Amino acid sequence: MSSNPLTGGGVPPVRGSVSFEVVPWADPRAVALRASMDDEIAPRYAGRLDHVDPVEAERMSRALAVDPDTIAATVLVLADGRAVGHAALRDLGDDFAGSLEVKRVYVVPDARGTGISRRLMAELERLAAVAGAHRLILQTGDRQPEAVALYERIGYSRIPIYPPYLPISFSQCFEKTIGR
Repeated sequence: MSSNPLTGGGVPPVRGSVSFEVVPWADPRAVALRASMDDEIAPRYAGRLDHVDPVEAERMSRALAVDPDTIAATVLVLADGRAVGHAALRDLGDDFAGSLEVKRVYVVPDARGTGISRRLMAELERLAAVAGAHRLILQTGDRQPEAVALYERIGYSRIPIYPPYLPISFSQCFEKTIGR
């Protein structure tokens, strides 16, 4: 296992050839991976909003929406030429100067357990540092324990819920200092 200076921990080996490609948010492969993520995650939260006021549910939905104009980079993981992972970096504006937000981290089921998610996160950290960010932040939900375990394993620390996720009480937010 090799050491990765960006994550501070070991990076497991991955079978086959793995590379990263920065693509537009609208790249069809990125769109397809995000749709697969939505299909997988939606059932976990089914019923979660059944008793939420419709106005509040709309606020929550808006908080989770991603404006493509705020995306600083969309990254695909290619394994032997096939898109098997996706993540993006988002600029949340002046209130979060020096930080970028990690969004929409997803690895297809048949590529899990190979170290791709760790490599993808390391690539996001590298890109963010090159862009001058000193911190990455992210939000996930309480019904995504695999994501929480990954983030904690690679050195992310829990932080309070930050805007725009304040209306989503089941958010779990994290940060990691990078590039220093």
